[in-house]
Amino acid sequence: MGGKYRITGNKYPRMRPHRRRGRLVVLTVACAAALGVAGWGTLQLIDVFTGGGRTASAAGTKSHCATKASPSAGATPPAAAVPPPNRITVNVFNATPRSGLAKKTADELKKRGFRIGEVGNASKEYDKKVAGTGVLLGPASAQNTALRVLGTQLAGAERRTDAARKGDAVDLVIGTGFKNLTSQAAADKALTALTAPQPAPSGNSKKSC
Repeated sequence: MGGKYRITGNKYPRMRPHRRRGRLVVLTVACAAALGVAGWGTLQLIDVFTGGGRTASAAGTKSHCATKASPSAGATPPAAAVPPPNRITVNVFNATPRSGLAKKTADELKKRGFRIGEVGNASKEYDKKVAGTGVLLGPASAQNTALRVLGTQLAGAERRTDAARKGDAVDLVIGTGFKNLTSQAAADKALTALTAPQPAPSGNSKKSC
């Protein structure tokens, strides 16, 4: 060394730099992270090809499928909206050449629980002009209530409403095709089905999914 430096002690100085331990730590962490990512990716690929133990559906699960039924124009109103016969006043008019038919029919309806209003011959508008069994007339509010109940007593009768008509009474105009009211048993059965309707599936049901 030219005498400038003196070496003392029994240990010789290192002639190469110390290894940098920091680089080893960083390299170790990077390798561990790479292995973790590779393992996670492998598991994801396995789930994709095996389905992950679950059944996949393009349309979604059944729990997300809701059936929507389109309302029907002729749907029966709720039972609470249908009045019982003892709350319906019926006017009975005879539009046929047969005499006494209005009173006979009115008496039978009274036995079945209906209130009876006017009884007599039909007006010129309907006299001898009703070819079917009869016509049921009433205000617009009676279309699905009182007229529907009265319709259980006379099969085939036509129902008509008048928006300008006042009151809640309805008319039964007897036509030339009339023979008798619907039998008591059949009328009671129809009335029971009307006041306690059972829900039925609609043909217009659609699935939202």
